[in-house]
Order: sequence, then C-alpha cells, then structure tokens
Amino acid sequence: MKSIYIFLILILLGYSGCRTSKPAAESKPPLVQQGAPGQSAPKVNFSDQSTWILGYFDLNKLFQPPYSSWFLSGYDDYQYNYEAVNKLRDLEKSDISIKVVLGTWCPDSRREVPRFMRILNLIDFAKDKVNLIGVDNVKNSPVENYSALNILRVPTFIFFKNNIEIGRIIENPATSLEQDMINILTGMNKN
Repeated sequence: MKSIYIFLILILLGYSGCRTSKPAAESKPPLVQQGAPGQSAPKVNFSDQSTWILGYFDLNKLFQPPYSSWFLSGYDDYQYNYEAVNKLRDLEKSDISIKVVLGTWCPDSRREVPRFMRILNLIDFAKDKVNLIGVDNVKNSPVENYSALNILRVPTFIFFKNNIEIGRIIENPATSLEQDMINILTGMNKN
C-alpha cells in the first residue's frame, strides 16, 4: 500500500514539477509495416504520426532505429566538396549557432539533415551550438516561441551570429550545402 502512495506522489510531482524551455521529444512506438516474405527488415511508415519526433531532441536519437535507417546511409554516403569543407573549417565559428528544423516524415529532411550533420562533423562544429527541432506535417512544434522562427518548409537550417539570424538554407540548398554555408558565414548570402 505504501508503494502505491509513493508511486502516486511521484506521478503528481512529474505533472507539477519543473518545466523546461526545451520540451523533450515525444516518444511513441513507430508504426512498422511488415515487408514481403523473405525481406530482411520491416519497412517503417514515416508518414505515420507515431514516428514523428516533435520538439527539441538530441542528435543521438537519429542514430537509433527507426531513424538510423535513413540517417546513417545519408550521412555515410554523402559525397561532400573537399575544397568547400576546408574553407568552412578555416572560418571563425565560435560565435555561430544553428537551429535545424526538420520533419522525420519529410523526404527532404531525411535527405538533407544527414548531409548537413556530416558537414558539421567534418568542420568540428561544436555540437552544443546546434539545436534540432522536430515538427509535424503542418510545420508546428511544441517549442516555446517557435512561431517566431517562421518556418514554412523543412528542413530549414537557421544560422545565428551572436544570437542574431544571419541566414537560412530552406528545404534545398541553392548551390550545395557547403557553398551555401560559406555564403552565409562570410556574409555573401543575398537572401
């Protein structure tokens, strides 16, 4: 009986406890479609709401199933421009932060986000200066002041210098992710 009271108290504390400005991503079991007989792995229906990541989330979530099925191959297979990556590596980035707004249901996000994260890794961009925000299929997210980001399409990569927006890559890069990043970080972006 005592354990029931403790359990109820813990639940009440959970509902009335501290609230963070970064809501945890929702976690639901993904809807899995059974593949054809003889198929090695079941196919995940990423358009099903149960697979969507909503709100702020940690990059490590994309390295885990079911997201790893598209994230790892996109990350590993991306053929980046070595020269552009070297230019990015040489740029001053200490005062730069980035918000990555994506939908795990969106094919463009599933293509561009792994590539973008690989570039950030190659240029040794500080992981703590990147915020990932998951959205639903109408581009809403349970993040405080989210509407101020004015997201119309995903993925959207928003670059900030000293917390002031300096540029965006929206849905698809104009030239390449690397070149668009160079243009934004050197002030050559004319958006």
